[in-house]
Amino acid sequence: MNLARFQQLLPAFESKRILVIGDLILDEFIWGRVSRISPEAPVPVVEVDRETYYPGGAANVARNLREFTPHVSVMGLVGTGTHAEQLKKLLAEEGIDITGVQQDADYQTIVKTRIIAKHQQVVRVDRERKARLSPLLMNEAVRQLESMLPRLDAIIIEDYAKGLVQQEFADAVSALAKKSGKLLAVDPNPNNILCWNGATVIKPNRPEAFATAGKPLVDPMEPIERDPHLLEVGDILLKKWNAQNLLITLGEYGMLLFQHDAEPYHTPTRAQEVFDVSGAGDTAIALFTLALSAGATPAEAAEISNHASGIVVGKLGTATVTPSELLQSFEKHANG
Repeated sequence: MNLARFQQLLPAFESKRILVIGDLILDEFIWGRVSRISPEAPVPVVEVDRETYYPGGAANVARNLREFTPHVSVMGLVGTGTHAEQLKKLLAEEGIDITGVQQDADYQTIVKTRIIAKHQQVVRVDRERKARLSPLLMNEAVRQLESMLPRLDAIIIEDYAKGLVQQEFADAVSALAKKSGKLLAVDPNPNNILCWNGATVIKPNRPEAFATAGKPLVDPMEPIERDPHLLEVGDILLKKWNAQNLLITLGEYGMLLFQHDAEPYHTPTRAQEVFDVSGAGDTAIALFTLALSAGATPAEAAEISNHASGIVVGKLGTATVTPSELLQSFEKHANG
């Protein structure tokens, strides 16, 4: 994909209306420095300098989209305490529509706390209690989706296997997307294997793809587009999910796009430095879906998604990509 084509597509991103459905997470970062080891145990003592908070999980997909279009909505579940209000406030401040966010007093808002010292993660603390979506809340979510559909161009389901995305809910969303002719993108989770029938694109990473296909994870073989193990997994999942497109992200090897009527398409990584891979999958599904809804071909969307992921892994923390950064990446590689 050349620079001129990307420049042609980019302005169309701004008008697209995308809904992200999935597990909403509050990401907390505690930043500090280590100068000694604790006398109580052989662990570092982190002297805290500052704390920052970001919307994570499915909310991070919405954040990535919001950099390119003002028309982003999110649907999910939070509790009723301080963390819930903080997460909703952060989303609202970024201009993301939160009318689809439901609150349940019995639900614990998911919080992931990362302690960072000298740009290195020391430890992560997860506060969560997995809970299935009640029939009442699920019906309300489906009702909300039905009312939003006429205004949407695409739906993204981001499954972190925390309980929101269940088979009945997945079936309802898939049926509504198909009936209304909307793009449906799915970022699945191997800890919550579901049937997806007819999605526009499904995007697992390499370990997730092998796990879902029931195959042991083996080392990659080059050239990637002829890796027999990866090709077998791609073929299994394309048939299993009956998706129009299957995009497997491969870390340092880029991405491989599978389609029913074409040879696998490989786009090599554009990452220059890798500081933090957390959130890279969120960026990948966001930009692939946005590009596809703006008129890109699946191969072009994979290229755009790959450039965006290459940028975000060079940042520390729950990061996003801006239009100017993405344009610079295309300019850089166009100039060799």
